Amino acid sequence: MSRTPARPLIAIPARFSATASALRYAAEVNARALVEAVWRAGGEPASIHPADPDEQDVTARLARFDGVLLPGGGDLAPHRYGAAGTHASVYDVDDLQDAFDLELARRALHSGLPLLAICRGLQVVNVALGGTLEQDMGGPRREHRHVLHPVAVQRGTLLEQATGAQKAEASCYHHQRVDRPGTGLVVTARAADGTVEGLELPDTHGWFTAVQWHPEDTAHEDPAQQGLFDALVRAARDRF
Repeated sequence: MSRTPARPLIAIPARFSATASALRYAAEVNARALVEAVWRAGGEPASIHPADPDEQDVTARLARFDGVLLPGGGDLAPHRYGAAGTHASVYDVDDLQDAFDLELARRALHSGLPLLAICRGLQVVNVALGGTLEQDMGGPRREHRHVLHPVAVQRGTLLEQATGAQKAEASCYHHQRVDRPGTGLVVTARAADGTVEGLELPDTHGWFTAVQWHPEDTAHEDPAQQGLFDALVRAARDRF
């Protein structure tokens, strides 16, 4: 009898939650829609604990995984990208989460581990490579919260290959955006107002793409969005 091929193991850093009523305590969580999108793609999603990277070797922890998904979450501390002050809109900053995510991004890119970065994840990669963020996008015309809007995708990019489209409908929930791209990063998608919606690192030796929006929101009904998770899992499977 033939056996079902093993699912590639996809590491997803957990997000800290102050309360979780079903558990009665604070929790480490990942969005169900995100986990389900990885599962539909044929991957085995695995939440990993954001331990202090100064105490635990992140490279060693990643050795058992076939790919990484950096999910959305709260804001990075502005001092991480050299900002002198903190805008009043900055929220849910956690120093341990920042330290772990930044090191995870660096280690995944260095090792060539397939990496998909979403929303905060894109911002983490940008900061990890020396880029900066606009702390608050301001006014309603530039507000990207609870919005579904078109995004123009650059031809010839991994993002275009994954989505199969040069224009995608993006589900957005963010108030920050890329200011200066990090070293080596190129913009692969933009919103109509110029907001950077996608980044890639052409010179990296592994599969990597990042989007500012939340593809998991609509992946269950939009093949272009599910295609991002499919591409991640496919790249992870190719490492077998």
